[in-house]
Amino acid sequence: MRVLIVKTTSMGDVVHALPAVSDMLHAQPGLQVDWLVEAPFAAIPRLHAGVQRVLPLAWRKWRKSLWAADTRAAMAALRGELRRERYDAVLDLQGLLKSVLWGLQAKGPLLGYGLASIREPAAALFYRRRATVPRELQAVERNRRLAAAHLGYPVPDHAPDFGIAVPDGGWVAPIPSAVLIPCASRPSKLWPEDRWIAVGQRLQSAGLTPVLVWGSYPERERAERIAAGCGGMVPPFLSVAETAAVLGRARQIVGLDTGFSHLAAAFGAPTIGIYCDHEPGLAGITGPGPVASLGGKGQMPALAEVMDQLERHLLL
Repeated sequence: MRVLIVKTTSMGDVVHALPAVSDMLHAQPGLQVDWLVEAPFAAIPRLHAGVQRVLPLAWRKWRKSLWAADTRAAMAALRGELRRERYDAVLDLQGLLKSVLWGLQAKGPLLGYGLASIREPAAALFYRRRATVPRELQAVERNRRLAAAHLGYPVPDHAPDFGIAVPDGGWVAPIPSAVLIPCASRPSKLWPEDRWIAVGQRLQSAGLTPVLVWGSYPERERAERIAAGCGGMVPPFLSVAETAAVLGRARQIVGLDTGFSHLAAAFGAPTIGIYCDHEPGLAGITGPGPVASLGGKGQMPALAEVMDQLERHLLL
């Protein structure tokens, strides 16, 4: 049996879909799983040994120039890859019209959420079969339940298994290290730099070298200022796979509400997620190790709250 997972974006959402793959393979050994994902996040499903083929999608780029010759050629090439294999199920874990658009390009029945369960109800009209999954469930659990419903096995009652291994290669952080993720896509997500410096100083005193990761040059400047205040290190620009290697080997992670924080927790590292403009609720930090999601929309966590949680992790 062959299944195509459609979960394209964002990074945290892709991470939250990983346990569904582990469940499928546990319930149906021998199942072949492929994954359609936005190209910047393709390294994440590749971390799971159960994913056979990863099909990178560049929709964010293509939609800006749909009629350009190179865009049309790239879209045609991906469509050809999607139709190269016959799938027994094309499982749309995204639940959006854009994921339906590409799921329909694959050769096989498109399956997804029911009308009452989905973010964009119009997308449900295109599914061959639908399944009802309560919307109030945490994102990992929603993915697991949808997969179980469509592939015909009982909903697992064990903890989520993200099934990923730490990749080799890339920039090597000092050992032992802790990773700080102080950068985010929106200014409203940011936590004050002086608080990051205080966290870094505490990690230094615990014998852990703070490593500050970044993704753009303004973010690098922010990371360098924080590192200068706490004796931390700022690596060069790292790919997603290279960052995953750093996260997977760290003793502690403290990060904003970003995909890398979710990826760190999936590896099992003790992880503290700092939320400043979004409720963690259904998409909080989840993983097999000690995790905590602090703050919320309009509720920036105080330094003392983060430090108290950090002290609990350092005692482990």
